[in-house]
Amino acid sequence: MRFTRALSAVVGATTALLSAFALTAFAPTASAQETDIQPFIIGGGTATNAPWAARLFRNGQQNCSATIIAPTWILTAQHCVAGSGTYTFRVGSLDQTTGGTLVTATQIIQHPSVDLALARIDRSVSGTYAPLGTTSAVAVNQTVQLYGWGATCTNQSEINCQSRYLKYADTRVTSVNGRDYRGGIAISVTRVNGIAAGGDSGGPMFATSPVDGRRYQVGVASTSDRATRSNYTAVTRYRDWIRSYAGV
Repeated sequence: MRFTRALSAVVGATTALLSAFALTAFAPTASAQETDIQPFIIGGGTATNAPWAARLFRNGQQNCSATIIAPTWILTAQHCVAGSGTYTFRVGSLDQTTGGTLVTATQIIQHPSVDLALARIDRSVSGTYAPLGTTSAVAVNQTVQLYGWGATCTNQSEINCQSRYLKYADTRVTSVNGRDYRGGIAISVTRVNGIAAGGDSGGPMFATSPVDGRRYQVGVASTSDRATRSNYTAVTRYRDWIRSYAGV
């Protein structure tokens, strides 16, 4: 039985009664609300440079985080786009309420077995795309960064404390063979100065490669306990699937 909860933004009230959840934002955080945990992304800090960042909205409601990885392709978590609705993204702005480019998904492609999804968008967006890493870019005990617009509180409904501005947190890799919400291979991390929460689902984990010193996206937010641990689907293990659609 997994300890984690999914991080996306819209769930029913009964979700809080389950033992394992995706990072579904706005669901009550159960045990995390009952402890004296200080706000973490929940903590961390405010990002200052993330041109690849994308905020995901479902039917106009803030929902998840994401990244643009090619001119017409956005990468996020499968559980963020599993329901019907209109999915839009604000791309390239640190402020989820203004700036950047607003685009609409014309096609959603869900991975058949892991917590990854691709969205084809209705126009080409020029800019800096998130570079995707390989397995050599991340290792156990490495410090990696998580990014998202998710909840910054644990003492109330997560819909009430979604961050207006993109946040990030440092975490430490404890395993590169963890499991995501759907049982896919994930990178597991523990909190250094922050951790993922509801609304951070689909957002990226970045690592500095020990091979070439460059920063790569190596994970996509899938689950978290909102206190000390998170699991990010390993982008590094599913590059062939991503490449088959987005070409990167």
